[in-house]
Amino acid sequence: MFRSIRRFKQQISGAECIEILKNEKRGVLSLIGDDGYPYGIPLNHFYDERDGKIYFHGAKEGHKIDAIKANPKASFCVMDQGFTKDDDWALNIKSVIVFGKIGFITDIKKSEEICTKLVQKFTNDKEYLENELNNALARVLCFELTIEYMTGKLVCES
Repeated sequence: MFRSIRRFKQQISGAECIEILKNEKRGVLSLIGDDGYPYGIPLNHFYDERDGKIYFHGAKEGHKIDAIKANPKASFCVMDQGFTKDDDWALNIKSVIVFGKIGFITDIKKSEEICTKLVQKFTNDKEYLENELNNALARVLCFELTIEYMTGKLVCES
């Protein structure tokens, strides 16, 4: 159903893919938008090792929500910060692409847990977290991406 990576020598392991999903803060969620056009949005995310799902949060309405309601199929792409080899200009980047289906979280406790984990990727400021949960949680919709296929590769820009 899903294509194998064409340049298989550049493929990274599943464990490396998971490390990138866990450690990087942002990626691009791609959905099927209005009139069948692709719709990609940069989002922060949380990868939960307990269930192998990727979690996001956002507003309760808008283009993203409409697209998910119309078609739950999605892809999510994350890149690491990359590195250069000694005396070389070319950036080496590891990227991961995930395909799966996305759905909404309706349980408020689960949404609170997801929002907490998302904040903790950026800061350990407990006061900030408490303020966000108290002031914004009621206006947030969380959603989860159930992974059906995942692959990653290392690419050198040269």
